[in-house]
Amino acid sequence: MRLPRRSFLLAASSAAALGAFLAVPGARSLRAQERAFDAIDLDWVDAGRDRPVPVRLYLPHAATPDRPVPLAVFSHGIGGSRRGYSYLGSHWASEGVASLHLQHVGSDRSLWGAGSPFALIGRLQDAAQDAEAIARVHDLRFALDRLLADALGDRIDAQRIVAAGHSYGANTTLLAAGARVERAGREIDLLEPRLRAAIVISAPPFYGEPSPRRILEPIRIPSLHVTATEDIIRIPGYYSGAEDRVAVFDAIGHPRKTLAVFSGGSHSMFTDRAGSGGAALNAQVKTATRELTGAFLRSVFDGDDSGLRDWPQRHAAILARFVAPA
Repeated sequence: MRLPRRSFLLAASSAAALGAFLAVPGARSLRAQERAFDAIDLDWVDAGRDRPVPVRLYLPHAATPDRPVPLAVFSHGIGGSRRGYSYLGSHWASEGVASLHLQHVGSDRSLWGAGSPFALIGRLQDAAQDAEAIARVHDLRFALDRLLADALGDRIDAQRIVAAGHSYGANTTLLAAGARVERAGREIDLLEPRLRAAIVISAPPFYGEPSPRRILEPIRIPSLHVTATEDIIRIPGYYSGAEDRVAVFDAIGHPRKTLAVFSGGSHSMFTDRAGSGGAALNAQVKTATRELTGAFLRSVFDGDDSGLRDWPQRHAAILARFVAPA
């Protein structure tokens, strides 16, 4: 079975997506652990598109109107939800960066329970079409608008915002960061100008597009790319090797870009799933990814590159390749 040619991106493997919505701590349990942040679920609706946009906001206790904090907006992989990737959202919030985790209703966890399981592949393919890829970027823009207009918005520094995502969410992040695709002779530009940087984890190629450089060269903000040597996507009718993640990195136009490639692992290792890629390596990679993304955020927001410089040596045992910014 072949994926439709005119989809923006490659759907992630079902195993990876399943890991994205496995049970994670809820807002109440996060508070009960007395961490330095709250996890707040908000059920928003974009009335202009008649589309729900549920979100989870990890908000540092230190955030006040007098001392607003930076913000990361996170987009999940196909089949995920706002509750996924909590190991990143909670870490960023504990370091003073609010994290807004989106749920994209056209490509979220409902894919797994809707209708016959025999039609699952068809549902995954439908979720990877152009219309949903575009809608996801509009979800990001709507959520930003809504948060900044909300009562909580005065705790967010609107001048310090980054986007982040895994798999399908990495494609969403790249489109919002300035990637451009052409359809029917018209260039589709979904740039979100408020973004100062992008964190791109396990980015699939833009499906059906012969030149990643033409699509990704227009990106003009710093980016961090995270992958692994076994970050392979397999679904019926399609295979995407780990080299595709590196090709995305290579095609980015902005010179301030960083690449980390872990040894071994899997595509779903970067979700909240604990065992994927091997239990020991999974835990090590999550720790390293938390540290690396935190160091990248400090570099973007504070101009402090010391964490990025020191990081490769600390994690050399699990690192296959590291490329520092030009």
